[in-house]
Amino acid sequence: MAGEWYCCLDSELDELRARARRAVYQHNTLPPDERGNMAPALKTLFAAVAADVFIEAPFHCSYGINITLSAGVYLNAGCTILDSAPVTIGSGTMLGPGVHIYCAEHHKDIALRRAGLEIARPVTIGKDVWIGGGAIILAGVTIGDGAIVGASAVVRRDVAPGATVVGNPARVLP
Repeated sequence: MAGEWYCCLDSELDELRARARRAVYQHNTLPPDERGNMAPALKTLFAAVAADVFIEAPFHCSYGINITLSAGVYLNAGCTILDSAPVTIGSGTMLGPGVHIYCAEHHKDIALRRAGLEIARPVTIGKDVWIGGGAIILAGVTIGDGAIVGASAVVRRDVAPGATVVGNPARVLP
């Protein structure tokens, strides 16, 4: 949370990840008419979640406790949020199937990477954003209100409000 290097192999983080796995398991295995918009355990895991958020199964997150989902957010099947830092998704935003959001970056030094050192940066997605299927949003990215991210794009840099980006690396369409 301080934006500093930390060891992801910490026992306290292991317990937080285990709690998230249990909530994700419940969400992914409950029959749809019992699960509703999302499984109860998943709803209580998140930092904040609006009543009308809908998350299709399967879904995966690392911790859950760093995720904030505003009104009308929709996550299609196969979305993954590796929330080592805060992930905030604004109202009316829709994520296509298989969208991945990654907050952590592992150390470039081999020995430090083997020791589990990583740094996490927040991801912020504005309101009324559409993220196409298979897109990947990397650590530290902010996507502005009303932006569109094309399917399979890899977003490494901020996206301006109202912009459309496509490709790998994502680039703005004229």
